[in-house]
Amino acid sequence: MSWFKNIFKKEEKETLDKGLEKSSQGFFEKMTKAVVGKSKVDDEVLDDLEEILIASDVGASTTIKIIEKIEERVARDKYVGVNELDKILREEISGLLLENPHRGTGNIDTSKKPYVIMVVGVNGVGKTTTIGKLAHQFTTEGKKVVLGAADTFRAAAVDQLVIWSERVGVPIVKQEMGSDPASVAFDTVQSAVAQNADVVIIDTAGRLHNKINLMNELSKIKRVMQKVIPDAPHEILLVLDGSTGQNAFEQAKQFTAATEVNALAVTKLDGTAKGGVVIGISDQFQIPVKYIGVGEKMQDLQLFNGTEFVDSFFKKR
Repeated sequence: MSWFKNIFKKEEKETLDKGLEKSSQGFFEKMTKAVVGKSKVDDEVLDDLEEILIASDVGASTTIKIIEKIEERVARDKYVGVNELDKILREEISGLLLENPHRGTGNIDTSKKPYVIMVVGVNGVGKTTTIGKLAHQFTTEGKKVVLGAADTFRAAAVDQLVIWSERVGVPIVKQEMGSDPASVAFDTVQSAVAQNADVVIIDTAGRLHNKINLMNELSKIKRVMQKVIPDAPHEILLVLDGSTGQNAFEQAKQFTAATEVNALAVTKLDGTAKGGVVIGISDQFQIPVKYIGVGEKMQDLQLFNGTEFVDSFFKKR
């Protein structure tokens, strides 16, 4: 059994390495240019590094934190060679990710049955695909899953979720287009309780045109679900598109203001050089990045591991 587990773990790591390849290459190309002809880490190198981190979408606040930590080390050690810089960077960024007091795991609380996950995020970030991949992961673990199509304003969203439910082989609860999303959520949790399901995953509409409307809608969905399961939802998972860089930060701000997000999924990291956004989002919002999307396949939604992420990000190709 452990042999199979190790093979799977190795495949996951290779997928992560490949998924972060563009981010890693872009970062190291800029780093190489910044230190050419230099022997030690000085103010000029640190200024260049600051620009590189910001260009990699780590975000200004997190970048300043990282630079300050490196400055402290340079001042303490008196002489730091440029050949040590990527090792120091790796250590400081790993430390920053581990500092997040809300670091989560992918485990669900099995004492909550069914465990209710409400998924939020704007249209186009990979929300429905993430739900499908999560359903696949849970069913692979032997859990019984029920999906709820509460994004009732877009026919495409419901149709896509139906396709995923068929692909994964899990039941889905849906209503007519334009139905009240809270009504769909209510029917879904009621159906899940009747079926003795382990996990409920509910899709919601991804509109940000009016934060008050969004807040009211999400609050209503929660209230209605609580008539069936008093402490639902147990998890509010915000899905962000990593390839949008700073726009993902803005979306995180909007959604964390509108509802109590307690987990994040950052998708589409395989097609972008903006992988640094995961570092900034984890640091700035102090909400656990629970999943990252590093490919198209079912198993390419991975549990986020800060140490492995940094290891792949700093892997020289």
